[in-house]
Amino acid sequence: MVNNDRGQSLISKYVWVIETIHRAKKISFEELNRKWLDDDISRGVEISKRTFDNWRYAIADMFGLFIENEQKGKYRYYIMNEEDISKNGLRSWLYNTFCVSNALANSQNIKDRILLEYVPSGQNYLQPIIGAMKENRVLNITYHSYWKDEENSFDVQPYCVKLFRQRWYMVARSTYSYYYEKGPRIYSLDRICDLHTTDETFEMPKDWSAQEYFDGCFGIIADQRTEPQDVKLKVSAGQANYIRDLKLHESQEEKERNEEYSIFTYHLRPSYDFIQELLWNGETMEVLEPLSLRQEIAGIISRMNNKYTV
Repeated sequence: MVNNDRGQSLISKYVWVIETIHRAKKISFEELNRKWLDDDISRGVEISKRTFDNWRYAIADMFGLFIENEQKGKYRYYIMNEEDISKNGLRSWLYNTFCVSNALANSQNIKDRILLEYVPSGQNYLQPIIGAMKENRVLNITYHSYWKDEENSFDVQPYCVKLFRQRWYMVARSTYSYYYEKGPRIYSLDRICDLHTTDETFEMPKDWSAQEYFDGCFGIIADQRTEPQDVKLKVSAGQANYIRDLKLHESQEEKERNEEYSIFTYHLRPSYDFIQELLWNGETMEVLEPLSLRQEIAGIISRMNNKYTV
């Protein structure tokens, strides 16, 4: 029998199975095999029932997605927890990343027609940071802040990492008593000049949660001094189509919609990065509430106007 796994990534096959079942909602093993044989990934070799069962178990371990059988009627397979694919989280991000990687890997003949964005951080330091997080080990980093002209070396306890706008960030707590008392801070990985893992370990606070730390935040700024507020935006019909498909924030709700505009509401901390996002959208987006945020945006626009007055 031909070894169908030779020279080909099993992960590509797992992703193919997930995508095929996800699109079909429910599919019999026979129909799945027909689709498999119609795809170049099969190399003309069917999936045996035993192999498919092994793949199902591997998919459950790797992606946390459980492929089950109806056990009646057409005995079709389906993804039991399909809703997890659309949720934000590591499992969902891994699945989507593998899907994209799989599509790109199978498109080498048109690679000059696929343009990607460069991610400036993560390649050098993400893996050792995650390794240190797993073992609760202190990191020594040399950091060059955007706001200082010099580099500084110091020890930190890595709490979590977050990806935002093509940049990786690390939430970490300095081991020096003065800064330790001030709590965790956020470091951009592309501002790290050097990093190594030390032999020193630390105890992760049991009451600290990455999800809670960024609760109500728009991006990477986690200003705990700013309480989450209800924000109401009036968005032009054209721009509303974009943010309807790709939400500005997980709390987004569309309260009103007509041919000219939509009204969206949010519950978040209106921090600097959220204000920058509003300004980026220009005249297509208007802050209706709260008044304090509307006034802040108006002040920025007024100062900008003064700079551009001819």
